Amino acid sequence: MRKTLNWLGLVAILFACQDPGTNSSSENPPQQDSQAVQIMPPDLDTAALVLETAPPRDTSALERRLIKQGLVNFIDYAPEAIIDMKYSTKDNFMAEDVYEDFAECYLQKEVAERLSKAQDLIMAKHPRIRLLIYDCVRPRTVQHKMWEVVKDSYQKKYVAAPGGGGSMHNYGAAVDLGLVHLDTGVVDMGTDFDFFGELAQPRYEEKFVAEGVFSKSQLVNRRIMRAALLEVGFHGILSEWWHFVGFPRDTVRARYKIVE
Repeated sequence: MRKTLNWLGLVAILFACQDPGTNSSSENPPQQDSQAVQIMPPDLDTAALVLETAPPRDTSALERRLIKQGLVNFIDYAPEAIIDMKYSTKDNFMAEDVYEDFAECYLQKEVAERLSKAQDLIMAKHPRIRLLIYDCVRPRTVQHKMWEVVKDSYQKKYVAAPGGGGSMHNYGAAVDLGLVHLDTGVVDMGTDFDFFGELAQPRYEEKFVAEGVFSKSQLVNRRIMRAALLEVGFHGILSEWWHFVGFPRDTVRARYKIVE
């Protein structure tokens, strides 16, 4: 919980601050600046340390509901990750914002922990590369919205119908993601996120490389991300390079409830 301090907290902060160039080790203690202004506290007999609770971060109704259901915000587990929730914008295959004022990546706690470990593995080998998150939990109410947009188009084969067992996203157990390089931008995976065609399908990668349609560097980029995710227990699918599930499908359905 964030809190603010009154004057006494400020005094403590000011006394703790020092010139960034000063060596603060115990072997070489900083020299006292004779010109420094000395800030003295008032009579401690009457002084009081007042803690004021800071107002909570402004959250959407959906986010508050997810928190109540036990899901966690992935950015709290991996602050280095880049969040770009595509379905909270119109920059997606539907050209519709189906999340409205919600733009956070929420997942089941165990899934968020695994994804954070994948980020650590990638950064250990590629310090300038970060996970780029496109979609996380997708409540079934949102799945209904997506289905209404695509149900009469060829795109419906790429969107799970909201009935039945639902999408793994509906359980907060799946994530759509790519990679971003801090110096050069979005890492080239051969297609954009949500590209509907064989070029986006991992099952055809070797074939396309052999035919010269898909470059070896694009394949390497996919494998950098895939290897880290598989190592921490995620499962990919053959039709989308960006989609990974934290546990096997049966495990997800047995362990979690659909997020409505």
